[in-house]
Amino acid sequence: MGTTVGGGRAVPRYVQIADEIIQQIRAGVLKPGDMVPSESELVERYGVSGGTIRKAMVEVRASGLVDTRHGKGSTVKDRPPVRLRSSDRFRASHRRAGKAAYLAESAQSGATAKVSVLYIGPMEAPEEIADRLGVPAGTQVLARRRLYFRNGVPVETASSYLPWDVVKDIPELFAENPGPGGIYARLEDDGHAFAEFVETLQARPASKAEASELALSPAAPVVHLVRDAVTEAGRVVEVCDTLMAADQFVFEYHIPAAD
Repeated sequence: MGTTVGGGRAVPRYVQIADEIIQQIRAGVLKPGDMVPSESELVERYGVSGGTIRKAMVEVRASGLVDTRHGKGSTVKDRPPVRLRSSDRFRASHRRAGKAAYLAESAQSGATAKVSVLYIGPMEAPEEIADRLGVPAGTQVLARRRLYFRNGVPVETASSYLPWDVVKDIPELFAENPGPGGIYARLEDDGHAFAEFVETLQARPASKAEASELALSPAAPVVHLVRDAVTEAGRVVEVCDTLMAADQFVFEYHIPAAD
């Protein structure tokens, strides 16, 4: 059974139990590295069936706060605290200071950041990416795929796709380290002045491969963000396809109220 909330709707008992366990983790009652009580212990504690506890643990695992291994139970993850993903992270002043967006954010939050480059090179543009870049599907583009760490923990993957005619004469964009300010600074150096960055976001469960890459529990929530970098000439010169561990980010956007 469950308790009722406004409007008389019952909250299932397994949801209540899951919420309590999640709150214990967030409050530090269960600390990183601690084992979540076993199914039998939770059955005894809450006076419910094993099926109810198993359903509750599905919800706990979906929170991304525990790491579950078959036959070994669930352990509270040693995850770094949430960091802010602010709408001002692409300010030109950060690039002039020699800081790419991710490094600027991490520095502001006092975290240790690391970027691992997984691939740099030519590839055929997938249909969705080609549509955003305004080129036919299969057109050759430069792909840059990275894995981002915060305090040693993987929190984000990002794949940038740039038109070949834009990047072919910018050798820094083919290097693992494109230099101070990142790829946007190099594009600006080449005369591509930015007008805006347009982002779309979708929350969804991680696939098995995505969960493995970001060290998440199976089907943990992730945020899929795709960004278009648009120049003053109206051209999209980069599409960045990003996947983030949802428990690691808070998004803040400043929305003008005037025309």
